[in-house]
Amino acid sequence: MKQIPCKDILLFKSCLVSVEYPGIESSTRYLFDQLGIEYLVDERQSCCTGLGHYYDLFDQFSTTALAARNLAIARETGHKNMAVMCATCYAILKKACQTLEENKEIRDKINNIFEGSGMGQFSYQRGDFDSRSNIFHVAEILYNQKDKISNLSRIDLSSFKMASHHACHYCKAHYADTLGDVRDPQVIDTIIRSCGAQSLEWYDHQRLTCGAGFRQRFTNKDLSLSVTAEKLLSLKEKDVEVLVHMCPNCQMQFDRYQPTIEKILDTEFDIVHLNISQLVALASGADPYRVVGVQTHTVPVEPFLKKLDIDVDLRQKNLERSLVDEERSLVDEERSLVDDGRD
Repeated sequence: MKQIPCKDILLFKSCLVSVEYPGIESSTRYLFDQLGIEYLVDERQSCCTGLGHYYDLFDQFSTTALAARNLAIARETGHKNMAVMCATCYAILKKACQTLEENKEIRDKINNIFEGSGMGQFSYQRGDFDSRSNIFHVAEILYNQKDKISNLSRIDLSSFKMASHHACHYCKAHYADTLGDVRDPQVIDTIIRSCGAQSLEWYDHQRLTCGAGFRQRFTNKDLSLSVTAEKLLSLKEKDVEVLVHMCPNCQMQFDRYQPTIEKILDTEFDIVHLNISQLVALASGADPYRVVGVQTHTVPVEPFLKKLDIDVDLRQKNLERSLVDEERSLVDEERSLVDDGRD
């Protein structure tokens, strides 16, 4: 099994996480802090190009060049272990790293562009990184901390039935680097059980894709949603209450489109969708709104929170009050800047 780090980690920001489910990042940071994992976030980091790449808007060369820049930032900061919150980032960065290591022609061409643009500091030298020992998914970091996670748990999840959805770009893109059996990965399930919850060992269509297929979600929407519906129906048969994800794109497909599928099929699923970091943070006592970010979900998470005896009304009022305080603080800061300018 590959070695999983707990320090010198660059937490790689995700476009979809930032835009759709920011609670995934805040939950991950919360957990890393709680678990004593040493990490850094660098605002100079750019997108991995994943969405654009799989829509054929970015070719492999451009994607690899951007990856070289991101890897150089990790190298410069001394945080060469990159931890990603998105399975697509995981697959993209690993492939780009392998290309930079193995293809001298592409590596030299990219380095020449950097040098010619006055950005020689981003040049990549063979041996700078190893795709297996330097690029990880956050779920792997948490998996390696499963014993500590058991001790962190503050909320009783033992009565809830959960299931996992391991993203295609984690377990179907780089087989040799997948923890456990690629045909039946147990990374998420192991972490779920560390939180004290039940996780189904197997269910029909467990290995089925989420159905998003990037462009398929828009160009072949009926086909895309039919795949998602198959999985939801199999989960419904098993009375699953929470489906746990490791990729924001998969989570989008299920969370954003579950209400649509319910109307099409004239049925109700009553399945909540959480990222593994969100679930562990929630089990550890993190605020469901300010940390876990459940207010950004389409399928309401509040019924699940109430079953956990979390005072939803109080937490919502606290969130509203803090947002008002933050807005006032920003207004006061702007006024202060204006006054300083007049002086």
